[in-house]
Amino acid sequence: MDKKDLEYYKLISLIHSAIGKSETYFDAIRNGIKIIIENSCAKYAVVWQCDGEVLHPYYWLSPVDLTSVEISFDERNTGKALHESETVLLNDFQANASEELKQKLKEIEIKSLVIVPFNFTGKDKGCIFFISEESAFTENDASVFEILAMLTEMSLGESELLFRPWLEKKTLISCKSVCKSFKNGDIETTVLKGVSFDVFEGEFLCLLGESGCGKSTFLNIIGGLERADSGTIKFMDEEYQNASEEELTEFRRKNIGFVFQSYNLMPNLTSKQNLDLIGELVSNPMDSAEALNVVGLSEKMNSYPSQLSGGQQQRVSIARAIVKNPKVIMADEPTAALDYKTSIEVLQVFSDIVNNGTALIMVTHNEEITKMADRVIRFRDGKVYEVTINNDPKNASELVW
Repeated sequence: MDKKDLEYYKLISLIHSAIGKSETYFDAIRNGIKIIIENSCAKYAVVWQCDGEVLHPYYWLSPVDLTSVEISFDERNTGKALHESETVLLNDFQANASEELKQKLKEIEIKSLVIVPFNFTGKDKGCIFFISEESAFTENDASVFEILAMLTEMSLGESELLFRPWLEKKTLISCKSVCKSFKNGDIETTVLKGVSFDVFEGEFLCLLGESGCGKSTFLNIIGGLERADSGTIKFMDEEYQNASEEELTEFRRKNIGFVFQSYNLMPNLTSKQNLDLIGELVSNPMDSAEALNVVGLSEKMNSYPSQLSGGQQQRVSIARAIVKNPKVIMADEPTAALDYKTSIEVLQVFSDIVNNGTALIMVTHNEEITKMADRVIRFRDGKVYEVTINNDPKNASELVW
């Protein structure tokens, strides 16, 4: 047995072990794909789900935002391995793709592509794209991909047959190739390295990643608190990355509600007065008493911050964010300083706000919170690394940590 065969069987063993430890179909396919990415020349992977005659993406390891893309059965070319030696075939695949998919594919240099179908009881459930930017996949590589699909099919339960397709929503914020660096003396640190994705109206979007990966910096940039060094940022189709300070102030005032880990309430003002202060800055504010009622603090209207618990102060800060009737709320680690019970209460408030049509972008370290989100975007080393469309968002009361 040569070295390549040993690597092949080792990879199969790793995939089998990862899937065996998974509790759900999604966990199985996610864990298996990560093993492949770490141990082969595959750089990106996209899992497509079947919805009638159309395929929608619901999980991918790629910096390209595919959220609103869909492909037909014809476009997927199921089972075909497309290599550099088959340039015509690869070009045909890209030429026949929908315009939206073509634009997305331009952001990835595809050297080799393998498309593997997966199904359940003879019914097509979708397919997986494996993409290499450096070298062509081998027959062993294609075999590994097929084994992953087969093993994940075996772990698919009846309760997981139906997926919740991504509902078409209007793009609220569009970001393209956003970069940001900071200087400390002679040392320059690049925090964001070309981040591209969209934010949609009325969605709960979680930004996840280890400390220093760029997620909070990105939140500040799209919220107009910091400026990107380069890239394009649009809010409802209008660019604002080159706006003046006055224009950015007006943009934040009209459209963005902020909630931070530190509550930032005025200590000498009551809860209602903290909200009234913000309400005076906009043309059509929500009544401050109504906003406090939304977060369940009507009885604390005349209390000062020092008379409130941490959770109550955070709920006042959420009320302060929504009193402007913003299009989107941006929350940076809003539960980090709270205990479990209080965190659940605060998360329920956020959930109610999203259900009423306001978009929420939340930065968190807490993996459990992401189970509530419509989408989860994981940052790694200043880039988008992983995107998940959540087919089964949980209620706050179902979270445990």
